Amino acid sequence: MDEKEIIIIAAIAIPISLVIIVIVLFSVFARRKNRLLLEQQKAKEVYERELAESQIEIREETLRNISWELHDNIGQLMTLAKIQAQMSLEKPEMMVEVSETIGTGIDELRALSKLINPEALKSLSLREAISLEIDRFNRLKFIAAHLTVEGTVVPIEANTQIILFRILQEFFSNTIKHSKASSLKVVLDYTDEKLTITAEDNGVGFEKEDDFMGIGLKNMKTRAKLINSSLKIDSVKDEGTALHLTYEFA
Repeated sequence: MDEKEIIIIAAIAIPISLVIIVIVLFSVFARRKNRLLLEQQKAKEVYERELAESQIEIREETLRNISWELHDNIGQLMTLAKIQAQMSLEKPEMMVEVSETIGTGIDELRALSKLINPEALKSLSLREAISLEIDRFNRLKFIAAHLTVEGTVVPIEANTQIILFRILQEFFSNTIKHSKASSLKVVLDYTDEKLTITAEDNGVGFEKEDDFMGIGLKNMKTRAKLINSSLKIDSVKDEGTALHLTYEFA
């Protein structure tokens, strides 16, 4: 094979090789793109599923709260008002107390009505939603609860807010049901870059993470990851449990 033939073969082979390389690269790129789109679609489906589950769980928890409050708080106020009204037949001066008791019951119903609408959370800020929970705990004497807000409040997208609130609601529920705590402190600390949420109780605590909430803790961590947040649960046996959650603003 002389030099001219080698040049001709090379002239043919090089373009063909380049075409093959381009085809291979395009194929690799297309596969990666399709895989990325598939991963994004799966991530979107997971987010939407967790969001829907959070909304359902918030609604269920809200209905339980309404049931407890109607029975344990408003029901007792109305019973008291009835007794006072009966006594006022002999002591008319007690009508003032009857009026005050009924007024308190009406105020409680108004506060409760804010939670009856399943879409209520979307119209409330995260701070307002948490405040309603804190107020309810104190009103029903479940636990001595306190909310502190530091920094300038930054508005949060509604769906993200729902997930943040559900994570906290899960922690609150376990504090009320299992911790035997007498106090609960919640701090919302806003900066320009992030929101740091701390919730602490003074309950019995636990030694191992697996002892705390089981699947509930897994759900909290999964949901925190979906909104690019970091979540940590710390606990000391017989001293209490603390939730630390950091959400960075986009």
